[in-house]
Amino acid sequence: MASYKAPLKEMQFVLDEVIHLEQRLEGIDRFAELSPDLVRGVVEEAAKVIEGTVAPLNASGDEQGCRYNDGDVHTPDGFPEAWQTFVDGGWPGLSQSEDYGGQGLPFVLSQVLMEMMAGANSSFSLYPLLTAGACEALEAHGSKALCDAYLPHLATGEWTGTMCLTEPQAGSDLALVKTRAEPADDGKYRINGSKIFITGGEHDLAPNIVHLVLARLPDAPAGIRGISMFLVPKYLPDAEGQPGQRNGVRCANIEKKMGIHAASTCVLNFDAAEGYLVGKEHQGIQNMFTMMNMARLGVGNQGLGIAEAATQNAITYACERNQGRPLSRKGEAATDTVPIVEHPDVRRMLFTMKALTEAGRVLAYEAAASVDIARHHPDADERERAQDFVDLMTPVCKASLTDAGCDLAALGVQVFGGHGFIREHGMEQFVRDARINTLYEGTNGIQAMDLVARKLKLHDGRLVERYFDDIGGFCKTHAGNKELAFIIEPLGETLKAMIEVTAHVRDALSSAPDDAGAAAYDYLRALSLLAMGYAWARMALAVAGTDNAFARTKLATARFFAQRLLPQIHGLVPSIRAGAESLMAVSADDLS
Repeated sequence: MASYKAPLKEMQFVLDEVIHLEQRLEGIDRFAELSPDLVRGVVEEAAKVIEGTVAPLNASGDEQGCRYNDGDVHTPDGFPEAWQTFVDGGWPGLSQSEDYGGQGLPFVLSQVLMEMMAGANSSFSLYPLLTAGACEALEAHGSKALCDAYLPHLATGEWTGTMCLTEPQAGSDLALVKTRAEPADDGKYRINGSKIFITGGEHDLAPNIVHLVLARLPDAPAGIRGISMFLVPKYLPDAEGQPGQRNGVRCANIEKKMGIHAASTCVLNFDAAEGYLVGKEHQGIQNMFTMMNMARLGVGNQGLGIAEAATQNAITYACERNQGRPLSRKGEAATDTVPIVEHPDVRRMLFTMKALTEAGRVLAYEAAASVDIARHHPDADERERAQDFVDLMTPVCKASLTDAGCDLAALGVQVFGGHGFIREHGMEQFVRDARINTLYEGTNGIQAMDLVARKLKLHDGRLVERYFDDIGGFCKTHAGNKELAFIIEPLGETLKAMIEVTAHVRDALSSAPDDAGAAAYDYLRALSLLAMGYAWARMALAVAGTDNAFARTKLATARFFAQRLLPQIHGLVPSIRAGAESLMAVSADDLS
């Protein structure tokens, strides 16, 4: 059976020695009382709760799944009790505003928590993820009356939230949304329509569920500009603010899925459901992206959590499983076997898993810390730089970390061999659970298009130019460090390649848009590898000159990344430059 233990030493290393969280947040009044001891205490206590309460439900939740009965959905045994423990401990409100009952801690700590939850139990992690997103959107765009009525319940996890976008005919293309919102005489709205793939749309964890729904008003313009956002609760609050009359929203079914069986994925029908406008009319897409962008970072951390869990279990198995002899010992007796961790190809898989997981953690935590700076730093220039980084890295984190979750879950199965294919070992569940992360909150192909078509152009290219300047400045500062030359030199070389190919892609956006679209995914992969190389260079710097097992393993993994993964950028460059001709040369009819 697969297990999970929060990698506390790795987490603290990134927070303290790589992104320097305390220094980064210095000068922000909201976090004036933040200290390394407080951060460490929160992370360690979260690990205890998750390892003791959430992780033990992973396999049983997958096996049992959610159950649908005439509009009601029951989560697997133990989930309601675990959720209540989670709520009682204040974990859903870790980074929510103290004005609404949250703890007001940095957003980055909520993302550390998300990584743990996803590594321990990916299905469970979805309920707080969507609830936090609903809080983000409501606090940013809702009226004071709506915020006062709903955020104290949502921010604490007493109630949960959802994001209702998708319809049978409208997946990524929200311009096709047909759900209608009819104004009523009382200033409210009546919502009619159906939504599919609604995570947490119905369940038994909380007494109320608050849906944020995209719908069209009768006079709405066509397309994406005609969509508004509405808050639609499962139960209408009574005079005391508690769940009262049942609203006109019902679960028609739950999906039978490849993975995340313990997360309820619902078809919701809205039948004259009472709703409340969130923000201004016809600005639903802008409002929803407040929620979606934070969710994309959270989904990236779900991929990171699964990557970590798969890596842990693969290393443990490789150290225990005896099979074969290394080539250097082929003359020995056939019975003189060694643990498979001694075989170079198994080491290749394990180091790939460690290299991508540990670099991914730096990307995830740095992006989350930048959210805190962008929101709360008193200096406008610091806020702008941080927001630039968040905007650039959101598609990179979402795509690269969820791709890593899929790839490393599959590598974990490979390390186990045939045993990895057997359910009792738990590795195949990681593969099934990880797959959805590359699809929802915008597929990874959409993330690549967002990066190339939007983020490279934003503010006249300022986002990526600033990031390249940061990497270039780091390489220049440490150019004379002989101990780090093994990674500083190839990082500088790949940076030059990325600067050149970025100019090519930006030019293609205006002169040959299909060429830019054809390059998008490979470009995102290349930028992700560069970002991870920069992360490994800083991790290597943090342990340089230290002689202990942790430092030796870090330096060995950094060297592996520099020699075997970072050079893949040079292989991607010709593909990025290849254009769209080979992709678009035949008609759709010829393909079918």
